[in-house]
Amino acid sequence: ALSGIKDITVEAALTAILDMEDSVSAVDAEDKARIYSNICGVMRGTLEAPFVKDGKSFVRRPNQDIWFRDEKGDAKSLPGRSVALVRNVGHHMFTDMVVTADGRMVPEGFVDCLVTTAAALQDLRSTGSIVNSRVGSVYIVKPKMHGPREVALTSSIFGRAEEFFGLRRNTIKMGIMDEERRTSANLRECIRAASERVFFINTGFLDRTGDEIHTCMLAGPVVRKADMKKEAWIKAYEDANVDVGLHSGFQGKAQIGKGMWAKPDSMKAMVEAKITEPMAGASTAWVPSPAAAALHSLHYHRVDVPTRQMQLSMRPPAKVEKLLEPPLLKAMLDAKSIDEELRESAQSILGYVVRWVDLGIGCSKVPDLSNVGLMEDRATLRISSQLLANWLHHGLVSEQEIRDTFKEMAKVVDQQNARDKAYRPMSTNPDGSIAFQAALRLVLNGKTAPNGYTEFTLHEARRRAKAAVSARL
Repeated sequence: ALSGIKDITVEAALTAILDMEDSVSAVDAEDKARIYSNICGVMRGTLEAPFVKDGKSFVRRPNQDIWFRDEKGDAKSLPGRSVALVRNVGHHMFTDMVVTADGRMVPEGFVDCLVTTAAALQDLRSTGSIVNSRVGSVYIVKPKMHGPREVALTSSIFGRAEEFFGLRRNTIKMGIMDEERRTSANLRECIRAASERVFFINTGFLDRTGDEIHTCMLAGPVVRKADMKKEAWIKAYEDANVDVGLHSGFQGKAQIGKGMWAKPDSMKAMVEAKITEPMAGASTAWVPSPAAAALHSLHYHRVDVPTRQMQLSMRPPAKVEKLLEPPLLKAMLDAKSIDEELRESAQSILGYVVRWVDLGIGCSKVPDLSNVGLMEDRATLRISSQLLANWLHHGLVSEQEIRDTFKEMAKVVDQQNARDKAYRPMSTNPDGSIAFQAALRLVLNGKTAPNGYTEFTLHEARRRAKAAVSARL
């Protein structure tokens, strides 16, 4: 045993993503201004968050750097904070917080890029109380890009922002979320389109699954959610992301990421399961909490990722034919399995949407039918709503069955949220509940929703809910 050691501090979460996208509910200028303020506070080092735990008051604020003396007695330091990456919204989102001269909405991602860069000027000019990037860069993660042309558009926008702020070329670095089929099939070309900026690629398997279901909407009924990870396309997707990243020279220079662990209360299971990600060649991965980050960091002590990546770089690359193989049912499901999936999906959709629309909460720990808390955001919502829309189109479920099940599950969700004083029940008046009707529309209109995205329905419903609250004041 080691003697004289009081405690061991684990360095974890070397990077952390500040999200403007799937994990937030921001539908207007008021909401977005609050997000922008938080980003500025992080970059300045002034953001604080008071909270109460076990009857005691605390204030969260940025950690200072950690100073210590090495074995020679010389002073050394380690960063006290993760490097902040900022996820902007995708190209499909438009906003009226800024309008053109003739009154038209503008792409929300354009505004995100400008404000993110403006906030980062504090860091680039060393006028804040802390340091984020130690090499003078701004790190923006861009989601939901469909192929190299949209990646090139993002790079062009970043270039214009650099010109506007007088920054050197390629100061703004790009993280590419590989979560749409066209990007997955053309990932190498996407990286080429951002070769001077890219610092990160990531398999966002949750959104990617929603995209996959929507892509093959008309081809046939898809497999159940629990069976999706057994399908050929998803293994090819995960392997190809690593293969392309290594072939493109990411080893030791850029991050290759894997997806989220969606069970924040199941840390033992995460420790047992998530070691597969560094074994698969990942140098980073999404986790739902600081505690999860500390535990996941131990996997990188157990797996020598550079060596593992060298081994993987010698395997045959994943075949695009497997990537394009749709996850369709091989045999018809029995009535019990269909009913189980319908109930589970309806409950998770309602449990997430009601908090998004009525309370403005973008990422929730939503209890499932067994009351196990699962992390839900717009990506998981996209999967559930698209699966039911697919089954509705192919006749596995009827519209009346969906409506009846949603009403039944609304009672369950109401009971699960009964202790929340701000919660507004849906089951007492489902026809008058904005949240209930939005959840139902996500399924009934899921086939025609652009790429299966949930944002448009959610934003419209949230705006109506906010207006209704204002009218009652």
